[in-house]
Amino acid sequence: MPTYLYRCLSCKRRFEVFFTYAEYGRKAVNCPHCGSSQVQRRIGRVRFARSDDSRLEDIGDPASLEGLEDDPKALGKVMRKMSSEIGEDLGPEFHEVVDRLEAGQSPEDIEKSLPGLGEEGGSEPGGGEDF
Repeated sequence: MPTYLYRCLSCKRRFEVFFTYAEYGRKAVNCPHCGSSQVQRRIGRVRFARSDDSRLEDIGDPASLEGLEDDPKALGKVMRKMSSEIGEDLGPEFHEVVDRLEAGQSPEDIEKSLPGLGEEGGSEPGGGEDF
């Protein structure tokens, strides 16, 4: 049975009512706290299902990527968000890099302290911005 959210206009308290689809709109609603029939239906949170393509398009929007090269914390945040949207575990090295970025460490310093970091992913050695 669906749950419908209401607010009493008399006592201002919120409450829920369970109705079948057939009952909704036909059965009177009274406040369980004060008994008033002066109630207002509230709309609850709404969620939207989005395709993988749609979620990734939002993340890859060039406007949201502006200035990341100068802000390691923001870069780390974007990388973590991309990782969660992809839904795949990218391994401990990725998580270490993101943790360090979010702590404010520069990509260049991270690359220097983690030898061989860019070798497996096919990025060019010394690039420093392939995170």
